[in-house]
Amino acid sequence: MSVEAVNAMVAELFPGARDRCAELGPDWALARRDVDAADIRPGGYISGPVQFGLADATLWFLSFAALGRIEPMAVTSELSIRYLRPAQGPVLRARARLESIGRRQLIGTATVWVDDERQPTAVAQGTYVFPAEAVFPAESGA
Repeated sequence: MSVEAVNAMVAELFPGARDRCAELGPDWALARRDVDAADIRPGGYISGPVQFGLADATLWFLSFAALGRIEPMAVTSELSIRYLRPAQGPVLRARARLESIGRRQLIGTATVWVDDERQPTAVAQGTYVFPAEAVFPAESGA
């Protein structure tokens, strides 16, 4: 599984999605979003819902890395976020790290930032639930 395969699946299933997988490791994922005017709230800050969405997408990408396959039917079961400081900049990034994984679920933490990962704008923690049996068709050879 590659970053390119993840982004191809996202483009196919969610043509309007702007969150992109940037890097994957066995227990982490890095995502990015190019910020545009629709993402900005009054005051010039990147909106909370945009940061929340990127954190969620990054945890979704993490679920693929942890499973070792693309699983589009892995779904958010729970997600909470804490906003730490205003976010301003042309690119929003998030890194998700695996906290725990079981047979049917994953728990991860996503850190969101603009310029410096050591100065996060938000931190989210969430749970993803895996379906009993579902594999992305490109992975199964169908």
